[in-house]
Amino acid sequence: MTESSSGYSRGLDPAASGMQLKVAVIGAGYWGPNLARNFTASPDWELAGIVDLDQRRAAKLAAAQGGVPVFSSIDELLDMADVDAVAIATPAHTHHGIALTALKAGKHVLVEKPLADSRAKGLEMVEEAEERGLVLMADHTYCYTPAVLKIRELIADGSLGDILFIDSVRINLGLVQPDVDVFWDLAPHDLSILDFILPDGLRPVEVTAHGADPLGTGQACVGHLTFALANDAMAHVHVNWLSPTKIRQLVVGGSRRTLVWDDLNPQQRLSVYDRGVSLDRQSPSAADRKKSAISYRLGDTWSPALPEHEALGEMVAEFANSIWQQRPARTSGASGLRVLSVLEAVSDSLSADGKASIVVGNEPQLEASR
Repeated sequence: MTESSSGYSRGLDPAASGMQLKVAVIGAGYWGPNLARNFTASPDWELAGIVDLDQRRAAKLAAAQGGVPVFSSIDELLDMADVDAVAIATPAHTHHGIALTALKAGKHVLVEKPLADSRAKGLEMVEEAEERGLVLMADHTYCYTPAVLKIRELIADGSLGDILFIDSVRINLGLVQPDVDVFWDLAPHDLSILDFILPDGLRPVEVTAHGADPLGTGQACVGHLTFALANDAMAHVHVNWLSPTKIRQLVVGGSRRTLVWDDLNPQQRLSVYDRGVSLDRQSPSAADRKKSAISYRLGDTWSPALPEHEALGEMVAEFANSIWQQRPARTSGASGLRVLSVLEAVSDSLSADGKASIVVGNEPQLEASR
């Protein structure tokens, strides 16, 4: 076994060894402080540095975390510090360069969403990590919330039945971004959640996207994305920067039950409805099904109990465990790449005035050849 810079043998249980992994957070802006705080609080990690071009901002964050060292670049960090991993919280267009530098130096990498600003760059990152046997993890934070973990469990154990539709709404009066549209800004959250909860992950063959720019910003500020799921089911994602009300809601309709996740309702985030539409006579024939009488099922509503924990705390623990256990993280680089593939197809569909766009990597001919 090879030894890391912290002196541990890969594959050992950190609890048994009593060792910690060393990590540096790159980016002290919006998300970096959240990562730094959770790494500091984690028994699995030692925060060993903060990296930011803005040294005053980096120093302020470092002081809040006990006075850890400050560096101005990834190169300076790698030259002067002994770390096992880096966590990247910088603009998306910088993710590729920083991640490759770290991976080529033998460091594990955590990257905030989206994984990169193009599928080609994301693919290069994934391949580099695989070639070197390193963990590349996407910080899909919502996938570590108690609500999303419970949704995944309910789908996996068949509580909802066959999925009939998914409707996701993420709207607010948000900051119009100068470099990305509303899809690239907000939809990665929804797409990463779908990739996490769906049994086969996020693998649409094609997507259709419509966007609007009523303010003339040069970027779509309102957007609707649709794509097919298995068994003629459909997923719909609505994202919007211009809504005066904030809504974070996911509806998963199943043949047995329908689940509603309201992320802004802490008293009852999840509701499961035993209500729906049923066919009185099931038949393998499509023609017979069309003639079947439709009935409505009106049953109970219940709310699953959810544990209380911070999603980022779970995420940094998963990052450590995936390194110690030499396995892909639950939100691996491959998951981030699937999200990127859909986002690129969304951009292609927008450019084609809403025409369906093939998702690269999920083309029908590739599926048929497997």
